[in-house]
Amino acid sequence: MGLAEALLDLQELTRHLRRECPWDREQTARTIVPHTVEEAYEVADAVMSGDVDELRGELGDLLFQVYFLALLLEEKGQGGLEQVARDVHEKLVRRHPHVFGAGEASSAGAVRLRWEELKTEQEGREGVFHDVPDVLPALLQARKVQRRAATVGFDWPDAAGPLAKVREEIDELVAAVARAGEPPPETEADPETFHEVGDLLFTVVNLARRLNVDPELALRATTHRFTDRVELAAELAAREGVDWRALGLEAQDEYYERAKERAP
Repeated sequence: MGLAEALLDLQELTRHLRRECPWDREQTARTIVPHTVEEAYEVADAVMSGDVDELRGELGDLLFQVYFLALLLEEKGQGGLEQVARDVHEKLVRRHPHVFGAGEASSAGAVRLRWEELKTEQEGREGVFHDVPDVLPALLQARKVQRRAATVGFDWPDAAGPLAKVREEIDELVAAVARAGEPPPETEADPETFHEVGDLLFTVVNLARRLNVDPELALRATTHRFTDRVELAAELAAREGVDWRALGLEAQDEYYERAKERAP
């Protein structure tokens, strides 16, 4: 089976499900898009895990989402899968003049900068922060905003700038906590502390951007390592007849350090 046949088969399957499945018949773009976002995250998780079979499966799930949403456009006479494909093809050619035209770009950074310039020149987008979606996860939204600011020169020249700013923001957060104290669990945070935590997170994202680290993926990876280590620490304790959850923090941490040695 060739590529064209496989893609046409998937398109026909999508239409068949839309006609015959009670669940698929009831869906709208608004009800489908949460699943689309979920599938995109599952693709990212598969990439991070390095599981090739899982990645193929998750890419298929995400591709089906594209087909389904395109079918909804077709039903309304607003285009369809063919128009979606032709539009993105035309856009990619337009935004790569260094490949398809006389433009030049000697580095990935130059390509990104020219990409943003072309959006303004050719597509009439206005403002520094045009079309930054509010629905993005906060870390990714912060990175996208910072990238847009960088395209107009509002950026540190190197990573030393945001690194120093991180230290400054930590000092300001420490001072805010010293003034307000630590709030009781499940109560509203002190407004100044809330503000300083946000400043620190925003600055850490900026540092990550300068180091070519995706903050969303980096945090997810760290969270996964933490859960794996905690579960292993509890398992190590259980093997010795100890309930890890009932231990004090110091004893728990000893098992956690042992887990780190086994699951670095």
